[in-house]
Amino acid sequence: MRDSGATPVAPDQPTDARAGRRASRFGLATAVALVMGNIIGGGIFTLPATVAPYGTVSILAFAVLTVGAVALALLFGRLTERSPVTGGLYVYPRDAFGSFAGFLSAWSYWTTTWASNAALAVAAVGYVNVLVPLHDNAAAQAGVALACLWLPAVAHFAGARSVGLVQVVSTVLKFVPLLLVAVGGLFFVRAENFGSFDATGEGWPGALSASAALLLYSYLGVESAAMCAGEVRDPKRNVRRASVLGTVGAAVVYLLGIVSVFGIVPHDRLVGSSAPFADAVNTVVGGSVGGVVVALAAVTSIVGALNGWILMTAQVSYAAALDGLFPAAFARRHRGIPRFGVLVGQVLASALIVLNYLGGTAGVFQSLVLITSFTVAVPYLLSAAAQLRWLVSGARARVRPLRLGRDLLVAGVSFAFSLWLIAGAGQAAVYQGTLLLFAGVLVYAWLVGRRGGDGVSEGGVSEGGASESGASQNGVSENGGEAGAPKGKLGPALTVTAER
Repeated sequence: MRDSGATPVAPDQPTDARAGRRASRFGLATAVALVMGNIIGGGIFTLPATVAPYGTVSILAFAVLTVGAVALALLFGRLTERSPVTGGLYVYPRDAFGSFAGFLSAWSYWTTTWASNAALAVAAVGYVNVLVPLHDNAAAQAGVALACLWLPAVAHFAGARSVGLVQVVSTVLKFVPLLLVAVGGLFFVRAENFGSFDATGEGWPGALSASAALLLYSYLGVESAAMCAGEVRDPKRNVRRASVLGTVGAAVVYLLGIVSVFGIVPHDRLVGSSAPFADAVNTVVGGSVGGVVVALAAVTSIVGALNGWILMTAQVSYAAALDGLFPAAFARRHRGIPRFGVLVGQVLASALIVLNYLGGTAGVFQSLVLITSFTVAVPYLLSAAAQLRWLVSGARARVRPLRLGRDLLVAGVSFAFSLWLIAGAGQAAVYQGTLLLFAGVLVYAWLVGRRGGDGVSEGGVSEGGASESGASQNGVSENGGEAGAPKGKLGPALTVTAER
């Protein structure tokens, strides 16, 4: 959705010199809406059924996950105070550890975006099946998923204006089924429908970790304000506040929705559901008309979510390409859209969909979600490590002990939380995600080799991790202040909400 709160920048406001455009600025309310809108997307429509096999321990996992997500929101807020520029998860590791760490973070987050786009397209299949029965036909389901994936890409090839129009419509329709079930459904909850606490029978700690890894997918977007910090008014204050408020707001909607679905649809039926929100409405009103309406809204919402996150896929690669850490083709824009980045992301997501459906229709969404849980945890982990590096360096001498202790706690919790999510993703997801991650090392070697092996891009950072603004190794500038914002950052962000 084109951000309705964005206003033209006054002549004295900063610009992105490399892109030659003035940057937009939006305030706290718009930043909160950005975070909340990015978090609440298509994934919620399928996740209640995905985590149902673990039992109601998944509700506890969601509560724990919310604490971890808030810690990440606080972490990104503090890191933005140091580097108040657009780029977020890419900028922090690069500033702390050098261009290779920045590349790994950008590559992993980029992988997350197109892999989770594949997961979203697969999630749409369950709701299309409510409208047009697909009868467990793997070829038909793969075809529907590919159609849902490529349909919003048409808007991107048409230009930024079309992207915004699609986003407006899908955002409005998204909240209809969510509010209907999340709020109205609470009046129809029955305790016997929840099932057992640990439905796996293998111990609740393992079920807690596994379900949390799946539920992390629903929190993708907590980093949105940090990723667009250069477009936020007074980012040193508003990014932290927007991240926390947006995360808490999304958590309330999510929690009400999951509890309602768990309490309306009997557990044994929920486990096998491909459209849990539609099943919940049908259970309440009877028949199938309500479910059809929800399914239509869900498919529209998921396609809208894909519309926004396809743009995020292109923006991340565009950011790294501006610093020479991705091939130069990713930095080319046409009608405001990095079309090459859109095309590459779509092709890779399509390949992932096909590969997963070749193994059968069962568990396709779950396997894709777990892969993204691993790949997104990597830049989270690197960002937490970057904050720990700054805190234990010479910069801690300028921080009050109470604040230092609080920041160390937030960074430590964020690091441990990210590590826990990687472990909870499971061996298969970690294996596949690691292959995707280390495939990028070859790309990095090729790019550095073409630059003569110095690892420095124009306007980027040196291998030592210091930006050209004069930041030293410990993050302190030569005049004693904190390191300034590096030149290498995302170009002018398109104000289009990317919903997950």
